[in-house]
Amino acid sequence: MTTRKAPGFIQGSSLPRRTFLRGLGTAAVALPFLDAMTPAFAASSVPGTPPVRMAFFYLPNGMIMDAWNPGYEGKLAELPRSLRALEPFKEDVLQIGNLTHNTGRALLDGAGDHGRCSGSYLTGIQVKKSLVEIKNGVSFDQIVAKEIGGQTRFASLELGMDDARQAGDCDSGYSCAYTNNLAWRSGTQPLPPTLDPRALFERLFGAGQPMTAAERARQSKYRRSILDFITEDTRKLESNLGPTDRRKLDEYLSAIREVERQIQRAETDNRQIDPQMDKPYGIPADFAEHFSLMSSMIAIAFQADLTRIVTFLVTREGTSRPYRELGISDGHHPLTHHRNQPDLMEKVRKINEYHVQQFAGFVGKMKAAKEGDRSLLDNCMIVYGAGLSDGNAHLHEDLPTLMVGRGGNYFKTGRRIVARRETPMCNLFLTMMDRMGVRTERFGDSTGRFNGLDLG
Repeated sequence: MTTRKAPGFIQGSSLPRRTFLRGLGTAAVALPFLDAMTPAFAASSVPGTPPVRMAFFYLPNGMIMDAWNPGYEGKLAELPRSLRALEPFKEDVLQIGNLTHNTGRALLDGAGDHGRCSGSYLTGIQVKKSLVEIKNGVSFDQIVAKEIGGQTRFASLELGMDDARQAGDCDSGYSCAYTNNLAWRSGTQPLPPTLDPRALFERLFGAGQPMTAAERARQSKYRRSILDFITEDTRKLESNLGPTDRRKLDEYLSAIREVERQIQRAETDNRQIDPQMDKPYGIPADFAEHFSLMSSMIAIAFQADLTRIVTFLVTREGTSRPYRELGISDGHHPLTHHRNQPDLMEKVRKINEYHVQQFAGFVGKMKAAKEGDRSLLDNCMIVYGAGLSDGNAHLHEDLPTLMVGRGGNYFKTGRRIVARRETPMCNLFLTMMDRMGVRTERFGDSTGRFNGLDLG
């Protein structure tokens, strides 16, 4: 077992950014950004600077906006109810109002707001209303991935937690391809999300070869922790690191170990709950645990620079998932057609609040991970939002939108910005493209860049 090192590293030169801890077979674990890598970064075009990453957490069915929007602009004070779990991190949050996706509206196509809003969310294109002829555009994340994806092991990661059907009618004549995917490589080729935490873990750290459920079950029976296979390489590397880097490495590997333990518990729990349930192997029955596993691996992937681009379809648009852990047996989508009934609206508020609570746990992990003199969160742009505002009225303006992280100390966070009415969401995407080093003048229905986000 050998660690990939630059010539002369032990004699004092820098540790390469692309260092992996390798073990038996195909086990390989990328490293987080360590102080020993700083000289390697200094040789890059931006001396000493970790890369910027971006992620999109998409929530379905709109929000109850009176619990989402603060009644003020400027510096964030007390957050509204749905966002309250982010109070410890509000200095890292931009709350943006009045962004619009006009391409999600009916225009000439009639019913089908859920199919349109998710299909157009990252493309800015009105999708074709058809069950057989799929027509969208290249999504913003994939434009960036095409330009910078070669710098990481994975150009992008597409993740989800709910229903990956790619065919059939999921909303008033719109194909399920629109409701069940965020990322689009071309106008006709979506990139389906990975739903199974075990499959994601093995993709990030294992052979990456697809396996049947039976093959995975056999592997799981004899499988030790991936960290057990890289013990010797880890020991050798630690002997050449300073105390700060050893602590960072220990925290990072501990995070991987905890994900493994959660996956193992989830698989056991699923068998105990219902041995006959028709679910992909390894997916937890509990929403919070599933979210924690997937988001923990996003944090690890960013920390190890395995990718710089992630889309996360938390649950698909139009989902009727119940939230029995909250005492809510009604489906999420039917509840959002509340007709202004207070009891139904309160249930939707609880669901919105619950989602943000899970997201806040992820933000906390990103904030705690150090990268140079900043946190990992500081070097990210994480968009959390929805393709509808009022789910009852199917409104496509004033979309619920948070940006968390400073994008490499570029964005001035800790405030609420209200744009001019009908400002295209694609204007924000153009600005994010710039920050990722991908320059283009137009995207989707953009009318320009979103100004006023930077520190200047």
